[in-house]
Amino acid sequence: MPYVNIRVTGTLSREQKTQIAAEVTDTLQRIAHKPASYTYITFDEVSE
Repeated sequence: MPYVNIRVTGTLSREQKTQIAAEVTDTLQRIAHKPASYTYITFDEVSE
């Protein structure tokens, strides 16, 4: 099961997080052959 933690400075909108998560999930599916249903992605928004 892939576990991806993305840390960004500042904030992201819900739409941005959704799009980023979809792209990362797709990349893991295509390249590493990991099922999307097993991919877990979290976002940490940190101050600058």
